[in-house]
Amino acid sequence: MTMTVEEGWARFFRYGPYALLGLATLLAAVSASLVMTRQEMYAAGALLLAALVLEAWWSRAMPRLLAADAAERAAGAAGAHPGAGAPVLPEGTIAGRVHFTLRTTLAFALTWLNPFFAIYACLGCFDAGHLLPPRAARVGRMVTAVALAGSQSGGLPPTSLTQWVAFGTLFTFNAALAISLDHLGVKEAEKTKKRAETIAALETALAENAALHTQLVLQAREAGVADERRRLAAEIHDTIAQGLTGIIAQLQVVSSTADPALAREHLDRAQALARRSLGEARRSVQNLAPAALEHDTLPEALKKTVSEWSERTGVTARLTVTGTEEPLHDEVAATLLRIAQEALANTGGHARAARAGVTLSYMGDEVTLDIRDDGCGFDPLAAVPRTGSGGFGLDGMRARAERIAGAVAVESEPGQGTAISARVPLVRHG
Repeated sequence: MTMTVEEGWARFFRYGPYALLGLATLLAAVSASLVMTRQEMYAAGALLLAALVLEAWWSRAMPRLLAADAAERAAGAAGAHPGAGAPVLPEGTIAGRVHFTLRTTLAFALTWLNPFFAIYACLGCFDAGHLLPPRAARVGRMVTAVALAGSQSGGLPPTSLTQWVAFGTLFTFNAALAISLDHLGVKEAEKTKKRAETIAALETALAENAALHTQLVLQAREAGVADERRRLAAEIHDTIAQGLTGIIAQLQVVSSTADPALAREHLDRAQALARRSLGEARRSVQNLAPAALEHDTLPEALKKTVSEWSERTGVTARLTVTGTEEPLHDEVAATLLRIAQEALANTGGHARAARAGVTLSYMGDEVTLDIRDDGCGFDPLAAVPRTGSGGFGLDGMRARAERIAGAVAVESEPGQGTAISARVPLVRHG
C-alpha cells in the first residue's frame, strides 16, 4: 500500500526522535573518552534521561492533541474534505511549544557536551514551523543552526580563530538553510490550504451539480408528462370529438327526416363513425399510428379522408398530390393526416364552405400540406382562445407540427375563406 507524504512525515515525527537520539547517543558513547570529562559524561547521561522522558511524554500527548485539533477543524469547517491539509503535528498548542523549547534546550546542552548530539538537535529544523508561531519558529531554527554549526566546526564553544571562522561560516550556511526551509514550509502550507479550498469548492460544485441534475430530471419528467397530456388531448380532439360531432350530425338528419331509407343511410354512417372513433381512441391511448395509415400510404389515406368528409358534409372537396411521392416516417405521416383531419373538421363545423381543396406536395427535403376552403373565413389575430368549446384545433395543429420540427401557417380574412399550410421535414420511412 502506497504511503502518502503526510503519513510519512507523521511516522517520522512519531518515531524519528527516538532513532536520532539513539544514533547520537551511540556515536557520543564511542567518542566520549576523546571529547568529554567524567563529569560531562554524568551530565550528558542525566540530560539524555530527561530527553527520553520528554519524548515519551510527547509521544503520548501528540495523538490526543491531533484528535482534538481534527475535531475542532471539523466543527469549524463543516463540509471540508476530511484529511485535506490535515496537520501531522498539533499546531498552535501550548504543549507543542513547551516540547519544542525543552527539547531544543536539552539538545543544545547535549551538543555542547558532545558534538554528535547535533544529530538529535537537527529535529528543530523540521518541526519548528509546526509547533511554534512564525516569529518563534525562526528563532527556534536559528538556535538549531547554532548547535549544528558548533558541532560541525569541532564543538562548542569554539576555542581558536580558525574554529570561530569555521563556526561563523557554518552558522551562515545553516541559518540560510533554516530560512529556506521556513520559506518552503510557508509555501507548502499555502499550497496545502489552497488544495483543501479547491477540494471543498469542487465538492460544493459537485453537490450543486447533483441538485441541478435532480432538478433537471424532475423538470424533464414533468415536461414529458405535460407533453403526453397534450398528445392525448390532441388525439382525443381529433378522434373522439370529431367522431361524436359527425355522429350528432348524422343523428340530427335522422331525427328531421321522414324518409326511412335516408334515415337508415345516416344511421349506418353514424354507426360506422362510432366504430371508427372507438378504434382511433384505443390507438391514441396506445400511441399508435392512425388506423387509416395501417395499410395505406399518406396520399391514399388522405384521399379516403377527403372523400369520406366530403360525403358526410356535402362540401365538394378534392385532393391533389404534387412532386415525387416518398415513403414517409410513420410520425411524419401521422402528423400530416391528423392536421388534415382537424383542418377539414374546422371547415365542416365553422366555415360554411361550398368547396375545399387539399394539396400534398413533396418538395425535396420537406413536405407541405395545404387545406383551403371558400368559407366565411375569420381574423387569425382575433382567433377564439382555446376553451372547452372551441379554438383547440389551430393550437393542436401547431403543436403537432412543432413536435417534428415543422410549422403551421394560417391565412384567412372574413368573407375570403381560409388557407392552412403545414410544412414539415421530409423524413423517410426507416
